[in-house]
Amino acid sequence: MSCRLILVGGFLGAGKTTLLWEAAKQLSSRGLKVGLITNDQAPDLVDTSLLSRLGVGVSEVSGSCFCCNFKGLLRAMAELKENFAADILIAEPVGSCTDLAATIIQPLKDQLKGELKISPLTVLADPFKLTEILAGKTAGLHDSAAYIYRKQLEEADLIAISKTDLFTMKMVSDLVAQVKREFPAALVCTLSAERGFGLDAWLDVVTNKTDAGNKLLKVDYDRYAEGEAVLGWLNARFSLRAPNADWRGLATKIIAGLQQSLGERNAPIGHVKLILESGSQALFANLTESEQEPRIRGTVAQSSAAAMTLNARVQTAPEQLQQIVRETLANELRGIDVTEESLSCLQPGRPEPTFRYASQVA
Repeated sequence: MSCRLILVGGFLGAGKTTLLWEAAKQLSSRGLKVGLITNDQAPDLVDTSLLSRLGVGVSEVSGSCFCCNFKGLLRAMAELKENFAADILIAEPVGSCTDLAATIIQPLKDQLKGELKISPLTVLADPFKLTEILAGKTAGLHDSAAYIYRKQLEEADLIAISKTDLFTMKMVSDLVAQVKREFPAALVCTLSAERGFGLDAWLDVVTNKTDAGNKLLKVDYDRYAEGEAVLGWLNARFSLRAPNADWRGLATKIIAGLQQSLGERNAPIGHVKLILESGSQALFANLTESEQEPRIRGTVAQSSAAAMTLNARVQTAPEQLQQIVRETLANELRGIDVTEESLSCLQPGRPEPTFRYASQVA
């Protein structure tokens, strides 16, 4: 029996993980079995820890993007189909990836004919960055990172404008009209996944249509590589112990401290994510802009121990990012017994896709 794959791309901070969370809940409530596939350049991914708490199947492809580890994507898909009998797979590529139609969708069409229905490629776009990109600006990104952002929009079958609860109806309407003028071949929808606005309409499209990967891009891979290489990429995991700690207050201080330190160094934030887990409880903190308020969800009661996973994607050298994170944690975790379980900080390498199709597969 075939299953359906929904790819949700989009730049760092667009809200992809929130959309996966809400979509999985909605689809599960309809009686469908859902599998989620996360993707990152390194292990210890906050998204995997968070989404695993939904009670659906979750598989992580780490070490490189889907396009550069196509076999890893196939393994994750097969695992979720076999172990969880998934009807629908929702996959979240690395936020700095583009060229998905040529490197992921066409190979899947070619190799899994009859086994897989592929939904229109969704590219999620934060309305603040999107507005600036459409105005010919860089949205605070390096020029080559802004190039990736625009290429993501160019290849989208469906552009989903996220976080629309932060805009007025008139602003959303004007932005939709502008996107349609700029990308007339793409479907356009609006979403606030956290509030549930537009979620049903988006799901109706991606659970019924199979017109995917219609735009094969011309991509300057030198510029693409530079756009990824300007980002420092940190994943870390810690064990924390303290008598009756206020874990929510601690998470708030850490995120605020990182926001301040990165701002002082003029290091634009792609995203900073943190999850604190203690037993069955967890809280999630997320920061996607240097000047926006962090968002914190969930709760962890006062307890003596917690596990913390931290991810940061920041436009700065990996060495500087690692130094900033370690200094911030040293300042904010005074009085806490901290064990560093793992920490990796890297600069993404040049994209080297497993496959890159030059024409569409029927």
